[in-house]
Amino acid sequence: MAEHGAHLTTASAFEDRPSIFEVVAQDSLMSAVRPALQHVAKVLAESNPDRYGFLWRWFDELYTLLDLLLQQHYLSSCSASFSENFYGLKRVPLRGSRRLPSWPAPFGLPQKQHWKSLCLLVLVPYLKTKLEKLVSRLREEDDYSIHPPSSSWKRFYRAFLAAYPFVNLAWEGGFLAQQLCYILGKARHHSPLLRLAGVHLVRLTAEDLQALEKKLLAASAAQPPTCSVKGQVKSAVKKALGGLAFSLSTGLSVGVFFLQFLEWWYSSENQETIKSLTALPAPPPPLHLDHDTASPLLPKLRTICPLCRKIRANDTALSTSGFVFCYRCAYNYVRSHQRCPITGYATELQHLVKLYMPEN
Repeated sequence: MAEHGAHLTTASAFEDRPSIFEVVAQDSLMSAVRPALQHVAKVLAESNPDRYGFLWRWFDELYTLLDLLLQQHYLSSCSASFSENFYGLKRVPLRGSRRLPSWPAPFGLPQKQHWKSLCLLVLVPYLKTKLEKLVSRLREEDDYSIHPPSSSWKRFYRAFLAAYPFVNLAWEGGFLAQQLCYILGKARHHSPLLRLAGVHLVRLTAEDLQALEKKLLAASAAQPPTCSVKGQVKSAVKKALGGLAFSLSTGLSVGVFFLQFLEWWYSSENQETIKSLTALPAPPPPLHLDHDTASPLLPKLRTICPLCRKIRANDTALSTSGFVFCYRCAYNYVRSHQRCPITGYATELQHLVKLYMPEN
């Protein structure tokens, strides 16, 4: 049995063929980065909407732009996406059904495979996210019946909403079938997108690592200055884009484990565990601190006001103590004594909180 399952963790028919666990892990890496960055943008937007609100409103576009720079940098320098390079993989171009032998990673992909890979890595997730948001918005409109029942638009998007789950099922089913074929050794690609891009994933070799180090050392060497203004501007823009892509890749490489921790921390399962641990019983009411004989005692019935001894009208709580009174009784007492009539805590009129019951 162990021999039959050896292809799950070994290279199967090809020595440099990555296992299913490696390719699935690199696929899930970028899906973990996006929610973490989205949460950071949401926190910044809520803390200062005027300054950081655009981060939340245009998050999809900003993330796509950063992803474009990042993937372009890695495809050009390492022949792999960011997540593939993180797990020690590279893309090798295919000619027909055959893989090109010993394609060095620092050379980059051919132009055709390069642009196909870049579009599939960046545009497909962006369009899929926009489509999911559109479907969610249309479902909300359908629930609240914004459009008249007889309108042609309503019939159209109801048909679209009815067909979308089947289209999404076929999309995900295609990926699952491709992964099963990859596990059984019947396919070179674990994803249909790699087949469309005309590339194949393999592990980085020792020669690739040495070539990448030499390329990095050569890039860091001083370049001869250009005399023309156009050449200087082009060189400055190229350096700026390369520095930005390198900063993004370095920051993501360092913070990838922190981002995965954030994904686990804000997962629904972990939040339910936290709520179960922090769901403590409500604390008891504060002690009676006012020992004045004129201070009212708490009535036995919870619907009775401690001041007027009648059923409360316009329930109002004091935020300093939590006790509830009639609004008129609490207002007159606090205005005159500046304290809670039960606990004696210092209280001002701004500490009165009006309570609204469901029947109100």
